[in-house]
Amino acid sequence: MDWLERTAKLRQWTRSGTRAPHKPLLFLYALGRFQQDARAELRHSAVEEDLKQLLAEYGPSNKTTPAYPFHHLVSDAVWEVRTDHGQGSPGSGVRELRASGAAGQLAPELRAALRREPSLLGRMARVLLDLNFPPSLHDELCGAVGLELEPAETEQLSTVRRQRDRRMRELVLTAYEYQCAFCGYDGRIGAVPVGLEAAHVRWWAFGCPDDVDNGLCLCSLHHRLFDKGVLGVGDGHRILVSQRFVGRSPAAREHVIALAGRPLIGPQAGARPVAAAHRSWHTSQVFHGTPRPATAA
Repeated sequence: MDWLERTAKLRQWTRSGTRAPHKPLLFLYALGRFQQDARAELRHSAVEEDLKQLLAEYGPSNKTTPAYPFHHLVSDAVWEVRTDHGQGSPGSGVRELRASGAAGQLAPELRAALRREPSLLGRMARVLLDLNFPPSLHDELCGAVGLELEPAETEQLSTVRRQRDRRMRELVLTAYEYQCAFCGYDGRIGAVPVGLEAAHVRWWAFGCPDDVDNGLCLCSLHHRLFDKGVLGVGDGHRILVSQRFVGRSPAAREHVIALAGRPLIGPQAGARPVAAAHRSWHTSQVFHGTPRPATAA
């Protein structure tokens, strides 16, 4: 099994489309740190807060701990852990990892492979991103873990996904008549729409179909907030806004908070609205916290 295949086959807890990005996030973080310093070890007590923040921003809404992937990634043969007492992880408990001075590092064979073939790092990062996160978050996530990918590496998307994205965009934007389903934005330069994107409700990485009833036409801002779990779609196809979102400026109130409880704009007659199963998946796996009450008209 080569390194790309091993990266694609990380053992993750899955059930009915449940997201478990703990290992991919730790792996991306470790690749970013290796890129900065190939000799550095990641002491659990020193990186715990960084990993908590990554899980809070890019993981599911339920409470979780970075201790889990720190210990369990060892089983995928890409990561090793040692303590003040020697080689091997003390377990997945936070107290044990802290007390033992546990430190992690990419496996020696992988470090050697990355030194021999520097471009391998970017390809592995791309596999982790493609299989676990929507494209709208890739650049932001690379920044969060300190990864700097070359343009050629960034553009190495699979032919299958490029084709799927093009078809999905055309179908969804047409169904929603080239306007954001949340705010109605419909900007163009000449005849070309700008700042409008086709958002998957159930993510491509989690078995989503390329059907109109799994898509929304969203402006760039609302697409990003939708994929970050700030926004969602609830019963009656009304917009959900997370209570965890805080914005005091007039722009934040107008463009985000005021959306709470509003009905979606579209799709046009004859086009299928977002299917209940996909809305439910997004609410349970991406949307963060409790929805705000509907704002007064």
